[in-house]
Amino acid sequence: METVIEVKDLKKTYKDGTEAVKGISFSVQRGEFFGFLGPNGAGKTTTIKMITTLLPLTSGSINVLGYDVMTQPNDVRVRIGYTAQEIGIDDELTGRENLMLQGRLYHIENGTLKKRIDELLDIVDLTDDADRPAGSYSGGMRKRLDLATGLVHHPQILFLDEPTTGLDPQTRANLWVYLEKLNKQERLTIFLTTHYMEEADRLCPRLAIIDHGKIVATGSPDELKTQLGGEVITLTFKQNGEPHDQMCARATDLLNSVEFVNGADCFDEGINVYARNGPSAVPQVIRILEEHNLPIDKLTLTRPTLDDVFLKFTGRKIRDDAPVQNWRAARGMLPGMRGMMGGGARRRG
Repeated sequence: METVIEVKDLKKTYKDGTEAVKGISFSVQRGEFFGFLGPNGAGKTTTIKMITTLLPLTSGSINVLGYDVMTQPNDVRVRIGYTAQEIGIDDELTGRENLMLQGRLYHIENGTLKKRIDELLDIVDLTDDADRPAGSYSGGMRKRLDLATGLVHHPQILFLDEPTTGLDPQTRANLWVYLEKLNKQERLTIFLTTHYMEEADRLCPRLAIIDHGKIVATGSPDELKTQLGGEVITLTFKQNGEPHDQMCARATDLLNSVEFVNGADCFDEGINVYARNGPSAVPQVIRILEEHNLPIDKLTLTRPTLDDVFLKFTGRKIRDDAPVQNWRAARGMLPGMRGMMGGGARRRG
């Protein structure tokens, strides 16, 4: 397969000394739906901004579609689409006018642009609402319109930075359907960043888990789950007078030495135990812990999830409480990029 994104030894250190990205390397193939999974502050947005030419690199290299992002940024910009975390549409314009404005930034011929807009409105299911002001749209409709604005010029790669943050579960699930349709119908390479486990599991045949600026694991969701080596027994403990962290440490030490256990990890509330043949392992785990004065409060047995994978590789569970970026900052950034990509034209609003 053709490699369309090649990142090597990428680092980003801000002026205050913060190391946001610490020497990561990965590649993306044409037609892939590739995901970056990690919590807020992991380095996802910094990485995607460097790839899309919005931030300079500290060191390393990025090649997109055969172009170096540092020496050939304009060649990269005209070939990619980008949707930021915050919606960047003009509420005073209709849906169709927003798409028309975006197309003119790319100097697309009028007849070609109108045909493309009709295609996109159909793909994101906004045809019937195309001539209403975007300010009257629901949150999900606004997000779908924002997605369409990044597709007007037929980009070869679409970058989506936390595309469903702030959406309710039903709207989020509906947007997933549109993204899958884009990947298949438009044969579009998609690079997605997310902190939602279910989103990464559903959409990304291959993903990288990133935390504290480093990639800690790469593979398909199933491959990553298989690395845990069994089912997951999650335990929390009753108080026995011993500090909670000591109880967890003692429990993991005990269970890591048991033959049928493939590993055990502490997290904030308790421990995860990875065991072959989980149903048979449960009573043995309970017996071992109770014999060592580690009384169990709650126990669940599940198949591995990406949350379990994240815990295994990082030592903590991912959080879904990523703060929303400043609206004005996000809105100001996106038109600036789109202006660069379209030859410097300025948006109204």
